[in-house]
Amino acid sequence: MSLYFDAASILTSPSTGGSFKSRIYSSRSKASPAQIYALITETSKWDVLLKEVIENAGILSLEHKLTPLLALLLVHDHLFAKNGIAAPATHPLRQAVERHKTRLKAEFVKARVRRGCATVEQLKAAVSREKKEKNKSIQNTTDYYPRWIRINNLRTSLEEQLGSTFSSYRRVDSLAQLAQEEDDENGPCLYIDPHIPDLVAVAPSGVDFSGSTAYKNGEIILQDKASCFPAYLLVGDAGANGQTWQGNIVDGCAAPGNKTTHLASILHKRQPNDKKRKIFSMDASQTRSRTLQKMVSLAGADDIVTILPGQDFLAVDPCDTRFADVTGLLLDPSCSGSGIVGRDDVPVLTLPAAATTKTQPTGKKRKRKHDDNYNSEENKKPPQNGMNTTDENDLPTSSDPERLVKLSNLQARIVEHALSFPAATRVTYSTCSIHSVENEGVVSRILNSDVAKRRGWRLLRRDEQCAGLQAWKYRGIREEAGSENSSALSLSDSDLDACIRCWPGEEGLGGFFVTGFVRDQEGNGEDQDEEEEEEWEGFSD
Repeated sequence: MSLYFDAASILTSPSTGGSFKSRIYSSRSKASPAQIYALITETSKWDVLLKEVIENAGILSLEHKLTPLLALLLVHDHLFAKNGIAAPATHPLRQAVERHKTRLKAEFVKARVRRGCATVEQLKAAVSREKKEKNKSIQNTTDYYPRWIRINNLRTSLEEQLGSTFSSYRRVDSLAQLAQEEDDENGPCLYIDPHIPDLVAVAPSGVDFSGSTAYKNGEIILQDKASCFPAYLLVGDAGANGQTWQGNIVDGCAAPGNKTTHLASILHKRQPNDKKRKIFSMDASQTRSRTLQKMVSLAGADDIVTILPGQDFLAVDPCDTRFADVTGLLLDPSCSGSGIVGRDDVPVLTLPAAATTKTQPTGKKRKRKHDDNYNSEENKKPPQNGMNTTDENDLPTSSDPERLVKLSNLQARIVEHALSFPAATRVTYSTCSIHSVENEGVVSRILNSDVAKRRGWRLLRRDEQCAGLQAWKYRGIREEAGSENSSALSLSDSDLDACIRCWPGEEGLGGFFVTGFVRDQEGNGEDQDEEEEEEWEGFSD
């Protein structure tokens, strides 16, 4: 029974930042995170009908131990789960539902007949249409967030997945078409992304891929498109035109591991026989490092990725011999999270009306205030969390100027630290923030830093970026609307064009920023002088 209490607790607890799924997997629930996620997401698809069935059956007025939220979760499994409610037959809450199984089944049948549906699948489609009719109809890609799925080349290929996992899907040519044909009777649709190789999009209300064989085998990874930009920008064209990626890579803010495994997937596809390259992935949190290790293993990247658990990137010595051949670094440090959209946030369930009179439960167990807290204002307030280098944007959204300045200071320190790695020639910096102080402002500070000037670092120009990202139209901004920040004013038009932005609601994405720093291998500045001094052998005896 802990499954239902844990699910209700997650739905009613104050947000701790990050995506809905990441909050479930980082919680200390007794039940399996995968089971909790599946229960909540599947219940959200049926909530309108479940509300109708529960209210018409009148069980909340008869069973005082049931809250509206628990009733919704329990009745969902009673009607739809293969094995029914996941609790012993003698459990009081299971009995509270099953005492009314005849009435619940009758109301379910009536609800199906009212909608003119002969099968459960037809009923599911009808309920989905009802839910959508309550929202603004979709006319284009604005505010439409599909489910993005990355094909993992370490395990499979796009061609293999098109013939297996997505064999029943019809190809569409745009996100707008995907949105318009989401409930088409001819079957589900698939959109192949034109910017990121091996990335596809499907309708968000379609199959729960977290339960698919391909997902469980690590062949597909659920990863938003914007999150794929950093790895692709860093090494995306490695191997193109006969060129290969030289050296090792550091992912300095790695957990939970999407970007690390994307790096591994790209390198394997480009250079499948190269067994020498390594990706060093680190996270300051031991707990998050365990999640990172699980994801790396599932993706089949153990031979490529070396995990440094509990390692803070800022505490790493760039001159450590382990990193002597590190030529590229990927940095996605803590940020305000202001670009995170609500698609992956806690689903808002339509609850049945509570009984007009309700006896307070008695007994030694404390009262569970699941429904009192559900979607309350207090539930929406972000906690006061500290910052570290490896939160990978799982912090609460905040636009407080003082906090943004502190975050930007940390971000600049991280990037400057990366620029000091002796063999490094390429670095990417990204955030899921829309604030220029964390984006163009940090870039401006980096370009004017001593280490950047001394070692000859500059921005990777748009015409030098990989082909897919050259075509991306959203670029850096000079000044944020309504902001007094002017740190980006020192960037040239070419510098701003080198910065890549995503805006919430555009192209099926949330807010995101990424740019690349590059240093010509010939070197200049202090490093070059040092090399020349080492080569000078004159005036000897």
